[in-house]
Amino acid sequence: MMAWKGFAANYRRWRRSWLYPIISVVVALSLCLSTPSPGRAVDLLPLLFQGAQILQLSNISANQEVELGKQMNDELKNGEIRLYKNEAVNRYVQEIGQRLVAYSDRPNLPFTFQVVEDNAVNAFATTGGFVYINTGLLKTADNEAELASVMAHEIGHIGGKHLVKQMQQRAVASGLATVAGLDRNQAVAIGVDLALNRPRSRQDEFDADRRGLRTLTRAGYAQSGMVSFMQKLLKSGSGPTFLSTHPATSDRITNLKRAINAQPSSGRDGLDNAAYRARIRPLL
Repeated sequence: MMAWKGFAANYRRWRRSWLYPIISVVVALSLCLSTPSPGRAVDLLPLLFQGAQILQLSNISANQEVELGKQMNDELKNGEIRLYKNEAVNRYVQEIGQRLVAYSDRPNLPFTFQVVEDNAVNAFATTGGFVYINTGLLKTADNEAELASVMAHEIGHIGGKHLVKQMQQRAVASGLATVAGLDRNQAVAIGVDLALNRPRSRQDEFDADRRGLRTLTRAGYAQSGMVSFMQKLLKSGSGPTFLSTHPATSDRITNLKRAINAQPSSGRDGLDNAAYRARIRPLL
């Protein structure tokens, strides 16, 4: 019994010997961080959440993908693009986009469709549901089915996370990726550059075509819109911007025709040229 009492007393003395100093340090640190300094304020958030600035692109979550897309969108609007302001045309593009999203591979993403004031025939997508359509492409399309086919193709890129994969490859090749991941600001810069300037791989294009055609068909649009628009660009001979980032080849057209023949659809929506022109009249 006496031995046990001695042990208990020694334990209490030992616990005080390390517990009180730790409490003192914690209190002192709290006072230092919470007391305003005339020369420099201490912001705890960057210290506490520094890890949140690092992304693991190999297993990025849907929420992280959306947030990354928002940051890219801010970067784009701050200098790379100018958004078209006509409310009627923007609403029309949003209507088409949301109709397609409901039948896409990722219907739960909060997709955002924006019209870019640029006569270049182009469209692109970033991450997390952000899709951009140039006014030049809107004017080049003959009908809603053709426009919807391009938008479905861009939705297909997001469905396949193609840009995220390209970003990861670029980061690794550039030596920017670490074991922890990639700095968020670097990720935004890489993503913007890839979205605007770099051609998609043939594999990604075929995959986006496949996904896009499936979405277009499920939404009830005429499948022919995807083929006719691609053929129109190839025949133009002007080398539009869309073809520099979305290399359209006879192989892709052949694959689309084969897919349509294998799974024909009765959907005929979007072929009224006059109705389409009326909806984009402010651009004409």
